[in-house]
Amino acid sequence: MLFESFATAQSVFLGAIFVIALIMGAIVNKTNFCTMGAVSDWVNMGDRGRLGAWLFAIAVALVGVVILENIGLVDADGAFPPYRNGQLIWAENLLGGILFGIGMTLASGCGNKALIRVGGGNLKSIMVVLIIAVIAYFMINPFPGSDQTLFTLLFYDWIRPLSIDLARNQDLGTIIAGTDNAAAARLVIGLLLGLLLLILVFRSADFRGSKDNILGGLVVGLAVLAAWYVTSSVMVSVDEEPSSLSEYVQNWDFVAESSEGKPADSRPLNPQSFTFINPMGQTFGYASQSFDSAYLTFGVVALVGVILGSLLWALISGSFRIEWFASAKDFLSHFIGAILMGFGGVLAMGCTIGQGVTGISTLAIGSFIAFAGILLGSALTMKVQYYKLVYEEEASFLSALVASLADMKLLPNGMRKLEKV
Repeated sequence: MLFESFATAQSVFLGAIFVIALIMGAIVNKTNFCTMGAVSDWVNMGDRGRLGAWLFAIAVALVGVVILENIGLVDADGAFPPYRNGQLIWAENLLGGILFGIGMTLASGCGNKALIRVGGGNLKSIMVVLIIAVIAYFMINPFPGSDQTLFTLLFYDWIRPLSIDLARNQDLGTIIAGTDNAAAARLVIGLLLGLLLLILVFRSADFRGSKDNILGGLVVGLAVLAAWYVTSSVMVSVDEEPSSLSEYVQNWDFVAESSEGKPADSRPLNPQSFTFINPMGQTFGYASQSFDSAYLTFGVVALVGVILGSLLWALISGSFRIEWFASAKDFLSHFIGAILMGFGGVLAMGCTIGQGVTGISTLAIGSFIAFAGILLGSALTMKVQYYKLVYEEEASFLSALVASLADMKLLPNGMRKLEKV
């Protein structure tokens, strides 16, 4: 998609993402696609229906991305955020994923689900989104009058030295086959992994028995794929040669006639797809800049689109309901959960959609680590909560934690002091 002016190209870039997000928000609300709910159903009831929807979304996005990348329609190497970066920040991916998994369980849903709930009238989720937005913003941007961010103050000195410099991209294709054969290897690995996921999810009667699970997974996967395609394909003509929007902004002084309409940062114009924690921070930055169009990004329009799509479905279906905290304990749980999601989502470089679907579609090792961390953090939190509920005062947090880890075969069963429930 080649356009003569940057303004037109950017409008198509942002407008297309808004429409895709709007559709995704409506369908996610309709089908109750929920990654936290998927883990809960699996851990607490053995029902893998919604987990299948999540895995189905991953399979659709993964297969689509490796095919479109192979024929030159998607550029995941130049993505924002840089999923395939040669520096493997495994400790940040893992710790961030665990923190995010714990947080989304305490706050009744991941970042995407919080936006869906906002559209459905849930006032609790507005608080969750605002807390995440502030933390996500200052994890990346310095405090006023300072060069320090939350990340540099709390994490950088001890966690960044744990990263591994791979000296090449971290996607499975490059790691296994080398840089020269990476594209072909990614195609084979992606198709095989996608096929295995499809076999796995469609073997589940819980998944097959629900049209909503199938529809939700399909639409989320296609939305992620569509966003990759749009952001990789929108170009602007420079001397009759195609230039990406990011390249155009980087060379603005040489190719533009004036500074009017120049975005504040070129990176959010790189190829990318849906993720929801950093975009909450971007939206906070956009609002703090008095809604200056220079700060209007993919993330901002995606966030607004999902909320409005959810609101649209809630109004059509009559499911719009105002909901507030049931108790002080409910408030505290959501408050702590939001804080953990803000820190965890930035550390992990994504959320259940951002790393669990978008990141995995690039076959980045860090995305798989973050995904595993999210599952671990969420499942472990649910098990601890369940043991505390069953045993009440008899169970300390530590004994519930040990029993939960034993259930997950991460500790020897002999260490438990509580009977398995």
